[in-house]
Amino acid sequence: MKNNFLDIVLKSKNGDFMEHNFEMLIEDCKEWGIELSKQQLTQFSDYYDLLVEWNSFMNLTAITDFDEVCKKHFLDSLSIVKAYDIETLTSGNISLIDIGTGAGFPGIPIKIVFPSIQVTLLDSLNKRIKFLNTVIEKLALANCKTYHGRAEDYAKENLLREKYDICVSRAVANLSTLSEYCLPYVKVGGDFVSYKSEKINEESIQASKAISILGGKVDRQVDFTLPGSDIYRNVYVNKKEKQTPKKYPRKAGLP
Repeated sequence: MKNNFLDIVLKSKNGDFMEHNFEMLIEDCKEWGIELSKQQLTQFSDYYDLLVEWNSFMNLTAITDFDEVCKKHFLDSLSIVKAYDIETLTSGNISLIDIGTGAGFPGIPIKIVFPSIQVTLLDSLNKRIKFLNTVIEKLALANCKTYHGRAEDYAKENLLREKYDICVSRAVANLSTLSEYCLPYVKVGGDFVSYKSEKINEESIQASKAISILGGKVDRQVDFTLPGSDIYRNVYVNKKEKQTPKKYPRKAGLP
């Protein structure tokens, strides 16, 4: 019965079987309460193919093995469900910006699984933006846009400042620095969600002062391992309580 189920689910739109076996991703997502549709699996398949193709001539990711990409990129991106219940993420009218998105993680997997979320992807490298635009077109992702530039530039008044319900980032930087880049994009009442791959209790304590200066407060931290693995992850949710002072973020090199 299990194989028959997978045979049905893994068929693409034109009735042909997909090249990739998504059994692991399907089961991992189920553990988090996510049911992937045939259309979403097709989008993940196309996304993976584009990722590997473009990675052959530009540096997008060091991880290219299919199962590893599913676990460490696709599933990891979807760990936003550890911070919010699925009903909230599917309620509609949520705007989300992904700062330093790189190859589109976590923004594009979030958009695939929660298509009603309005997603903005910001990255400083134009080559990556061209890749992301190709992905958006190929996957037919509506209300998903890209911006090429630095986080400290688009956070200025009358651009993207304080326009989003949620700001996410998987960027490798300490929480104080990330908060200065990300909290200016968040509406009062919204959240900055930082994805981390290690325990940063001391770092989070040190960051609490910076977060407070930027108009936020540390709301909660959720620790977990990715399903079917011992890969440790956590998400830090920082609530925006008041407007960020206009002098933040400072110019490149200062945060």
